[in-house]
Amino acid sequence: MKHAPLSPRYVALIPAAGVGSRMGKDIPKQYINVAGKTILQHTVDAFLNFPGILHTYVIVSPEDAFADDSLKSDQHLTIMRCGGASRRDTVRNGLSEIRDQLNPNDWVLVHDAARPGLTTDLLRKLINEVGEHQVGGLLALPVVDTVKRVMVGKMQTISRDGMWLAQTPQMFRYQLLCDALDAANQVTDESSAVEAAGYTPALVEGHVCNLKVTLPADLDQIKRYLDGQLRGA
Repeated sequence: MKHAPLSPRYVALIPAAGVGSRMGKDIPKQYINVAGKTILQHTVDAFLNFPGILHTYVIVSPEDAFADDSLKSDQHLTIMRCGGASRRDTVRNGLSEIRDQLNPNDWVLVHDAARPGLTTDLLRKLINEVGEHQVGGLLALPVVDTVKRVMVGKMQTISRDGMWLAQTPQMFRYQLLCDALDAANQVTDESSAVEAAGYTPALVEGHVCNLKVTLPADLDQIKRYLDGQLRGA
């Protein structure tokens, strides 16, 4: 008798080994408190509060001195101290750590630690629209402003047609993502590695609330989004 194939499961992988030097703070930006919690706790909560996510893994550096005190303990949350020198290395190390927990076709949602504005609606939209796509997809925003490029002091206007700003989560099949990152050298996100391997991920329109906190001015903006979410809860 043939057994029905296992339904793919969904896990979240949050690389949090960076120091966020552009924020100009004395602690990594993911541990800054905003709207009553650390940025990282807001980020983690988005997945812990979503019933479709089996487990959430946070990857920090081996020397991290903040994670244990900054995140509330939860049976569906694991902190892994295997962060690497780059985002690519951190994510790949995390994938190796959980290899015995997943099947090749399970979905991994890689999400920036400093994107605390992710909502249940955005998560549901990503999962639903990617559906049974054989590769995966990511949240992104279509470019609406005129784009300028400056090279060697000369300005050039770039057509915004077909231009998107990548966000996270970036959601890919476990084995495909492992293989793509193994073949990648310098990539700034998981989609870049998957594209370099010859695949075309699906783009799912995201929202400005899902911004990445990078500069000090971003803190006020994300606080307004988070305060609005808390009042609407």
